[in-house]
Amino acid sequence: MRLFLVIAALIFPLLACAEQTPAQAAYVEGKHYVQLPQAVRTSDPSKIEVVEVFSYHCGGCFQFEPVFQAWKKQQPEDVLVVQSHAMWNGAMKALATVFYTAKALKIDDKTHPAIFSALHVERKQFANQDQWIDFLATFGVDRETVAKTYDSFWVKTQVSQADSRARGYGVTSTPELVVNGKYRTSTSMAGSHGEMLKVVEFLIAKEREAR
Repeated sequence: MRLFLVIAALIFPLLACAEQTPAQAAYVEGKHYVQLPQAVRTSDPSKIEVVEVFSYHCGGCFQFEPVFQAWKKQQPEDVLVVQSHAMWNGAMKALATVFYTAKALKIDDKTHPAIFSALHVERKQFANQDQWIDFLATFGVDRETVAKTYDSFWVKTQVSQADSRARGYGVTSTPELVVNGKYRTSTSMAGSHGEMLKVVEFLIAKEREAR
């Protein structure tokens, strides 16, 4: 009996390690994701933050959007999922301004899918600020309020912060996902949209365990 207990004491830890090894080794740093050289501050330290860096002009982001939103709804209380608009040129900065204007006006739940649809399905062209203001004004907010919000300090600050975040993350394409300001993955690293989310879930579990 004593011998059995000794053998069991030796075997059970090995079995536990064997069970954990596949999950731990499923995704490899430097291949499926990268650790940022310097962590970027998150918006809520009490949560595990997942940030999607996207662009309205990005066809891959348009395809990923419904998958990402469905995944977002399944996340537990300790996970905070947010989106941040990338901006590498003037056109992307204008789109980021539209994104944060809609957030400030609290109409982004309607405008967010509508903007993707307008650009990728209807193939609409928005040449200037006035056209974007007209577009946002069709979602139940008077044009004057939209115009003031578009040029507001809050929106400009959000755009600036989004730009700083993207630089801190070292984002090189869209969509890319950043977990807790520490890890970044993309479709090119993970292989597909679905695998990218699996990598994120792996990193969420890693962060949760560290806590």
